[in-house]
Amino acid sequence: MKGIYKTAIKAGIEAGKEIMNIYETEDFQVESKNDDSPLTIADKRANNIINKYLVPTGIPIISEENKQLDFLERKAWNKCWIVDPLDGTKEFIKRNGEFTVNIALVENQKTIFGVIYVPANRELFYGDVLEGKSFKGVLQEDNNFSENFMKEIKPSNGSDKIKVVGSRSHMSQETLDYIEKLKNKYNKEVEIVSKGSSLKFCLVAEGKADVYPRFAPTMEWDTAAGQAICNAVGLNVIDKSTSEELKYNQENLLNNYFLVSNLG
Repeated sequence: MKGIYKTAIKAGIEAGKEIMNIYETEDFQVESKNDDSPLTIADKRANNIINKYLVPTGIPIISEENKQLDFLERKAWNKCWIVDPLDGTKEFIKRNGEFTVNIALVENQKTIFGVIYVPANRELFYGDVLEGKSFKGVLQEDNNFSENFMKEIKPSNGSDKIKVVGSRSHMSQETLDYIEKLKNKYNKEVEIVSKGSSLKFCLVAEGKADVYPRFAPTMEWDTAAGQAICNAVGLNVIDKSTSEELKYNQENLLNNYFLVSNLG
């Protein structure tokens, strides 16, 4: 594994450790950002830790909690990190464990590596798009990373029912309409698998769900790491407006609606 990828994994794990320190010991306060989304001290501290690891790589960083630079500067970047130091802040506040640390490396607007760490249960996912492989493992209590803990994951080969992964916090009417269309098209039972944060991508990549329709707003840092993990196992993350893969470091960091499907 490339050293730069190990740096990203280490950054995610260390940020996750700090998140859990706050999750388990502090009665944290919740602020509201300009878009009314929640912000906690865990978001801020995790972001500081990730910056500490990634800044020395010399690759610029787009993070939810960093000041966003103008596109006139960003458009010259060949590579960049895209980071969500605490994806699923609402899940963190609810204390249901379904929150993640997301770190992705993007080259020429395409994801080439992504890591998703789940601090509450020490699950780690990462995908190397150029190698064409994604992996999952559970760290031991010391939180030390070893490739020996990791097992390759693959999408489902299909079953008698279609498993659609949905959000704990966001389920739009358009998504519900899409589910009805699936039932009619495939003449199969549809099961809804609810999950928070970027774990929805992981469920499809590891074969625990067949399709993830996201017809509600997301930002680039919500999706880049998950897209890398899906792309590495041969799944596409299709922009519903362009019918192409979602692209990154765009002028507007707000994604279009998208679909991840293993249904063919």
